[in-house]
Amino acid sequence: MAKWVYMFKEGNANMKNLLGGKGANLAEMTNLGLPIPQGFTVTTEACTDYYNSGKKVTDDVQSQIFEALGKLEEMQGKKFGDNEDPLLVSVRSGARASMPGMMDTILNLGLNDVAVEGFAAKTGNPRFAYDSYRRFIQMFSDVVMEMSKTFFEGILDEIKESKGAKFDTDLTAEDLKEVITRYKAIYKSKMGEDFPQDPKVQLMEAVKAVFRSWDNPRAIVYRRMNDIPGDWGTAVNVQAMVFGNMGNTSGTGVAFTRNPSTGENGIYGEYLINAQGEDVVAGIRTPQPITRLEEDLPDCFKQFMEIAHKLENHYRDMQDMEFTIQEGKLYFLQTRNGKRTAPAAIKIACDLVDEGKITPQEAVLRIDAKSLDQLLHPTFDPKALKEGHVIGSALPASPGAAAGKVYFTADEAKEAHEKGARVILVRLETSPEDIEGMHASQGILTARGGMTSHAAVVARGMGTACVSGCGEIKFNEEEKYFELGGERINEGEYISLDGSTGKIYLGDISTIEASVSGYFGRIMEWSDEFRTLQVRTNADTPADTLNAVKLGAEGIGLCRTEHMFFDPERIPKIRKMILSKTVEGREAALDELLEFQKADFKAMFEVLEGKPMTVRYLDPPLHEFVPTSHEDIEQLAMDMNLTVADVKATCDSLHEFNPMMGHRGCRLAVTYPEIARMQTRAVMEAAIEVKNEKGYDIIPEIMIPLVGEKKELKFVKNIVEETAELVKKEKNSDIEYHIGTMIEIPRAALLADEIAEEAEFFSFGTNDLTQMTFGFSRDDAGKFLDAYYKSKIYESDPFARLDQNGVGQLVKMACEKGRQVRPNLKLGICGEHGGDPSSVEFCHKAGLTYVSCSPYRVPIARLAAAQAALNNK
Repeated sequence: MAKWVYMFKEGNANMKNLLGGKGANLAEMTNLGLPIPQGFTVTTEACTDYYNSGKKVTDDVQSQIFEALGKLEEMQGKKFGDNEDPLLVSVRSGARASMPGMMDTILNLGLNDVAVEGFAAKTGNPRFAYDSYRRFIQMFSDVVMEMSKTFFEGILDEIKESKGAKFDTDLTAEDLKEVITRYKAIYKSKMGEDFPQDPKVQLMEAVKAVFRSWDNPRAIVYRRMNDIPGDWGTAVNVQAMVFGNMGNTSGTGVAFTRNPSTGENGIYGEYLINAQGEDVVAGIRTPQPITRLEEDLPDCFKQFMEIAHKLENHYRDMQDMEFTIQEGKLYFLQTRNGKRTAPAAIKIACDLVDEGKITPQEAVLRIDAKSLDQLLHPTFDPKALKEGHVIGSALPASPGAAAGKVYFTADEAKEAHEKGARVILVRLETSPEDIEGMHASQGILTARGGMTSHAAVVARGMGTACVSGCGEIKFNEEEKYFELGGERINEGEYISLDGSTGKIYLGDISTIEASVSGYFGRIMEWSDEFRTLQVRTNADTPADTLNAVKLGAEGIGLCRTEHMFFDPERIPKIRKMILSKTVEGREAALDELLEFQKADFKAMFEVLEGKPMTVRYLDPPLHEFVPTSHEDIEQLAMDMNLTVADVKATCDSLHEFNPMMGHRGCRLAVTYPEIARMQTRAVMEAAIEVKNEKGYDIIPEIMIPLVGEKKELKFVKNIVEETAELVKKEKNSDIEYHIGTMIEIPRAALLADEIAEEAEFFSFGTNDLTQMTFGFSRDDAGKFLDAYYKSKIYESDPFARLDQNGVGQLVKMACEKGRQVRPNLKLGICGEHGGDPSSVEFCHKAGLTYVSCSPYRVPIARLAAAQAALNNK
């Protein structure tokens, strides 16, 4: 018979896949003899079984849950469902990958109308008992029955106001009885039945709710953002309750063994006296710093520090711990490797190496490659900052600089972002439902919550600047504005946030570029030592090239030459070429473009100092260059001595029903060989001149795009070779050059052995290869991909993360076939996937020579390549 349920003492830290991260760590802490409220874990396999069984908990799983509950009753000396001294439990999720704020929790489960009276008598603390019951009703209604929290928050606020109570803790037992009566009434009115009184029914409904929460919308979005497979499932942890809301010798808190924002070595956290866990995380009350615990409960603080250090030494990593103090006794509810900002992750990894706790290889593996994005974006320009108008300050919850337009709801933030706006999400407090709006924002500002609130934790994980707990904000939600520091800021107006200092500025403050140095530089040096994949960049300008080289690029894997033509000074010339009716006319127009293109190539070759550059010849369909406004059409007609009607007719004739599959790529060079001749001359003359002037060893790489047939490639290659040899002769040069192709059509992958007879290198254009393999356009896929995610047809965006099962098989096939014909074939990837860590690992396994990505993703690719090498030794 399958084992679906494990007592904590039956597990260990190595059982994360089965018990989830939380369950495995609770088991490990139990084995270490730490003060853990005991309980049991329902496995991730039981979650999978729940979905496979049509969203039902089978009899076998249920019987094992109640068998484990019986063992827990023996340990605690209490009975679940007893009316005099009931065993109460918490029910928490625990996936194998940490997903803070994404899953759902229920506390104080096991109370009902009768048991709460016995509980009040047994504890001698009626206020505590009724507070626990009202919390349970609210959480059960929200998490299990999916009733909106606002119903309950409104009732609580009304009663607090009528009683003159500022905080929940100011309410008496009699006040809380009134809260409970009204809570149950709203439950009955919304659900059509009384609040459930049978604790066993409560427990099983809660277990099912945690399983369901694995597939709630915010969890699906989080998994997609963090490459977490949907078939992993979540475990359920059922744990004996300990209570932080029993009075002034009780409390609850969250703490880290090192600062999760900066990485500084020292205890960092917050706690609340007379509170339960969700009070700290939700930011309902502003907590105290953990150091105050030494004054309030010195014995607890001493024990807490000893355990915290023991846990960090045991796991050899910074720990994120939740704890509860019940009437002076300390309990640890969980530990995990703490979520941290990228700067903190890098400092902690380097410090742990220096402390002799981990190796450089482990340090490289510890850092989430995607998180480096946090370090690669601009910070505020110090000059602009000096002139900035500070309107407020609060807690620096997640570092970084952010400027954007203010929006007050997650939906509005997402919508504005999709229209191209930079967004600052301003909320009273964030909740897990806000995940998509948070993801769309440059920065987040909240009125409530501390450094461990939902907004702070999630923002740090995303690398988004966050300032939290700004209690001075006054909201006017109806008219969509807030007031702070004597200023009124309306929706759509700019503010700027400094997540490193907590300062809030009026207006749009300018920023400066990031650099790779210090701890970051150290991690990059280790990464370069361990990786085997080369990392290049996609760049089309000298400025982008210089930036990429500073960030560690080893060359250019994709120079899109068409981007050089869109300059206002140049586009009229390519338009003349397009409208010319004769070869001579086209050549004359291209001669005017030649010097511009050659100058760009020269500047880029100089910046590269001998590093390779792959130049992709003209790729887009010609209609992208022609004028659309009547004024531009008139001007072009005048310049070319044509009628407006002639120009308009030519422009109209370039219209294509499916431009992605139209007259573009190598097809342009087949139709108009003079384009390839001009581009070859520009590349070769630039390379020869820079080699002669600077002494750099330059070997140009010429890439012919969109090839699907060997003869097609051969046709264009002959034009390139003829022109290149002519230039070499004119310049008296013996410079080498290579001609290759971009594999972006499935047919090219299928016939890669034939194409390799002509191509000296392959570069996989996975943007187009993905479009053509899936059969949908990346520009339009957004219209239906959300429905595919919700229906679990796809788990991730195939344009962001390489589809290894389909597109990946074509890449592998092309690599194998190509190298059978040409063993030294250079293989690269230059789609946006080149900067995605999971795709980089695939490229490593497939045996590619290099990956190429946008400049700011170069360090991400360097780290991901090192991790791929270390993980696949």
